[in-house]
Amino acid sequence: MAGLPQIQPYPLPILAEIPPSRGPWRLQPARAALLIHDMQRYFLRPYAAGTSPIAPAIANIATLAAAARAAGLPVFYTAQEGDQDRRDRGLQADLWGPGMSADPDHQAIIPELAPEPSDFVLVKHRYSAFQRSNLEHLMRVRGRDQLIICGVYAHIGCLMTAGEAFQRDIEPFMAADALADFSRAEHDMALEWVAGRCGVVQLTDALLSALEG
Repeated sequence: MAGLPQIQPYPLPILAEIPPSRGPWRLQPARAALLIHDMQRYFLRPYAAGTSPIAPAIANIATLAAAARAAGLPVFYTAQEGDQDRRDRGLQADLWGPGMSADPDHQAIIPELAPEPSDFVLVKHRYSAFQRSNLEHLMRVRGRDQLIICGVYAHIGCLMTAGEAFQRDIEPFMAADALADFSRAEHDMALEWVAGRCGVVQLTDALLSALEG
């Protein structure tokens, strides 16, 4: 079935609902970067504006971005391009249809999270932000081997990015309440999978404490 589903509101996870992380890593500002994943209007259209999970997730992403910049972390964004050629879109077209158009109502990153001049906006080609991008190179030359991941959708691109970061020896940190998904069940599945197999799952407050402390 092509196209995105209509997404019903659901509450973001709270501390008591965060799965224990197998990864032993602790966030260190001098080693970390922030990734804001796919926060474009097209991907946020399925959510009811002003409701959870998307409204509080946006607020938490904005808070993380401000803290990351203040602490000197590089801030990366992923953004798909509209009107993709079918050959470039590949198998994604079979699952999701043609995707977004080049219209700003589809392609633009939402204004609440607008990139700053010092940030990096990467063209997104596949689920993982590392695919066909220079994300790893941009991190390595800056001495960064930890990646905080936030954005949409938790169980698709965010999960795949965390898994690929791990396979590249980059420690992934998932911001559990700075993500949104198709449903709470899929959101929880993404957190459990990352916590158990490749990363550290924490709430925004814990990540902020590490960045500020």
